Amino acid sequence: MKNKLLANLALFMTAFIWGISFVAQREGMEHIGPFTFNMVRSFLGTLSLLPVVFWVKFSKPDNRTERRKRYQHVNLARAGIACGLALFTAMSIQQYCMQYVTAGKAGFISALYIIFVPIISVLQGQKMEKNIVVSVILAIIGLYLLCYKVGGGFNIYDLVLLVAAFFYGVHILVVNYYSEKVHPVKASCLQFLVVGILSAILTTMFETPTVSAIYDCRVPILYAGILTCGVAYTLQIFGQKNTLPVIASIIFSLESVFAVLGGTVILGETMSPKEILGCVFMIIAVVLSNVKFGNIDKLGRKRA
Repeated sequence: MKNKLLANLALFMTAFIWGISFVAQREGMEHIGPFTFNMVRSFLGTLSLLPVVFWVKFSKPDNRTERRKRYQHVNLARAGIACGLALFTAMSIQQYCMQYVTAGKAGFISALYIIFVPIISVLQGQKMEKNIVVSVILAIIGLYLLCYKVGGGFNIYDLVLLVAAFFYGVHILVVNYYSEKVHPVKASCLQFLVVGILSAILTTMFETPTVSAIYDCRVPILYAGILTCGVAYTLQIFGQKNTLPVIASIIFSLESVFAVLGGTVILGETMSPKEILGCVFMIIAVVLSNVKFGNIDKLGRKRA
């Protein structure tokens, strides 16, 4: 029970950091291109985690056999590459499409990974609990009320963002698969190195960043690199050790709530009654995702 509580708290903090990062991303796009932004933030995330990686490595004696070391190194490499590829695809598509789609639409469509996670999980043979089904429905309604702007319709970039949402869902499931096999900090560090290298390739192909532009963007990049990458994704890997991927995805969907709150506090934006109602739906969904209907029925019978 304690491990589950700590895991959910870690995922909650992850959603908070991710939500506020929408403010940093919007500010950053005023100075540099999307691939440059992802490249620098990913390398910063890698560098910010290196001291922790070395601390983990040398903090206690390594009594593993050589065969065990080789096995774990192979698993770490596989985890870093698999997580990095999924995350790179999702981040690149999302960041690029935000040039052509409003922030509200981008937040809503990207967060539809909460649909893809249970769909993929069911296809893998995992049972779908009733409370999870209801929570997913409530979360989708909340995201719609919170982020969707009436009258905008769908354009090609709206549809492309669905691909980003799919790969965010894939990333959650890949992290869940490797969370018991590798150290979370090492895996997080390696996945951002992969994202940084791949983003650097796209940067050289499509963008011409300057040092002055990157310097002007230093505050958003530092936040996105150190907190969003270095801290949040490590908390994600740690938290998913003791939480079902579907529940994790619903908690992560709270990032839209924090994005609106961040816009209100930092950018001076206001929340409409519809957006506030969306926040309420999201909070109910998160609470409900951690309460099984069967447990409620048993409690009711005992009281009767």
